[in-house]
Amino acid sequence: MEKWNARLSELEATMIEWRRYLHRNPELSFQETATAAFVAEKLREFGGIEVRTGVGGNGVVGTIRGGKPGITVALRADFDALPIQDEKDVPYRSTVPGVMHACGHDGHTAALLAVAKILSEHREELSGSVVLLHQHAEEAPPGGAKSMIEDGCLEGVDEVYGIHLASLQPYGTIGYKHGYLTASADLFEVLIQGKGGHGASPHQTIDAVALGAQLITELQMLVSRRVDPLHPAVLTVGSFHAGSAHNVIADQAKMTGTVRTFQEDARDRIESGIRALSEGLCRSFDATCEVGYMRGYPATFNHHKETDEVVRILTDEQIAKLVELPAMMGGEDFSYYLQEKPGTFIMVGAAFEDQENFPHHHPRFDFDERALTMSARAFLAIVEGRLNAASETAEAETASV
Repeated sequence: MEKWNARLSELEATMIEWRRYLHRNPELSFQETATAAFVAEKLREFGGIEVRTGVGGNGVVGTIRGGKPGITVALRADFDALPIQDEKDVPYRSTVPGVMHACGHDGHTAALLAVAKILSEHREELSGSVVLLHQHAEEAPPGGAKSMIEDGCLEGVDEVYGIHLASLQPYGTIGYKHGYLTASADLFEVLIQGKGGHGASPHQTIDAVALGAQLITELQMLVSRRVDPLHPAVLTVGSFHAGSAHNVIADQAKMTGTVRTFQEDARDRIESGIRALSEGLCRSFDATCEVGYMRGYPATFNHHKETDEVVRILTDEQIAKLVELPAMMGGEDFSYYLQEKPGTFIMVGAAFEDQENFPHHHPRFDFDERALTMSARAFLAIVEGRLNAASETAEAETASV
C-alpha cells in the first residue's frame, strides 16, 4: 500500500484533470458514447488491462489479471450525468446546455481510472484479479447495472465493491452501513377517467379532480395502515394534472409518484394497495382508471461479512474517520450487483470545509476534489486487503490438509 499510495500522490493532478474533463463534457444516461470511449481509451493506454466495450449498452469493463492465483474482486464507478443546467461559476463548468454531473459520477470515474493505472503497473504483485466496472446509466431506470450483469460483467467475480462521493458528508470521513443502505425506488401513475361538464352542474358529471384529490389522501393510509410500522416506507405523489378552466369540471386527472421501501413485502403491499384503492374508489363513483406501476432499483443490501472486512481494512490503513450511516430512502442500482455477489457500498465524504455545499442533483453541486484521492485509496486498500486475506486463507487451508 505504501508504494501504491505514493504512486497515487503522483497521479493526483492527473486524476483532477480527468474529472474536470468529464465534468465539462457530461452525457445523459444511455447516451454516454464519448464518455465510454474516453474510459476505454485510458484503460488501453495503461496497458495490461483486458478491455471490453459495449457491455450491456455503453458499459466498459476492464480486467486486470494478477501474477498470482487468487479471488477476483470487482470495483464499480458510474459515469452518466443528469438533465440539469450547471450554475457553478468554475473553470470546469459543463459546456453542454442543460446537462451536468450533479451526482459525482465524474469523480467516481476519475478515481477508478487512477486505481486502474496503479494496479496495471503492479499487476504481477496481485494475488488474484480485479474487474473494473465502468457503468453507464445509473440515473435512469432500468439502469445500467442490470444490463451489464446480464451481459456477463460479473462472470468469475467473487466480491464487488462500490464507492459514492457524498457532497454533504464531511471530507475526511468514510461512511458504511451493514444491511440496507438505500431503498428500492418505484414509480407509479394513475389516470382517472370521469365525465366532464359545467362547473355549476356537478350532479351531471363524474368529477375526476375530486376523485383524484380523495385518492391522494387515501393513498397515504397504505403506509400508515398496510405496512408493518417497523418497515420504513415512503409514498409520494409528485405530480397532479387535471382541468383547463375555472368553470369546467375535468373529465380526466393524472397523478404520478414514487414508492420507497426496503422490504419486498412492504413493496408488494403498496403496489397492490395502489391498484386496489384506485380501482375501488373509481368504481364507487362510476369512473374508470388505468394504473401503471414500474419497479425501479431494488434496495441496496450491504453484506455483513464484507462490510466488516472493509471497516477492518480502512481502519488498519487509517484512510479516514469511519462513520456508521443511517439507511437512506434514495435509490441506487449498485443494488443489482449485491444481489448477485457479496460486497458493500460505502460513501466518501466530499464536503468543502471553506465554502457552501449543495446536495446531489442540485444545479450548483460540486465536491472537494481531495476526495478523489481518498476514494482511490479506499479502493486500493480494499483490493489489497481482500486479495491478501483470501490468499492467506487459501494457504492456511492448503497447509492444514
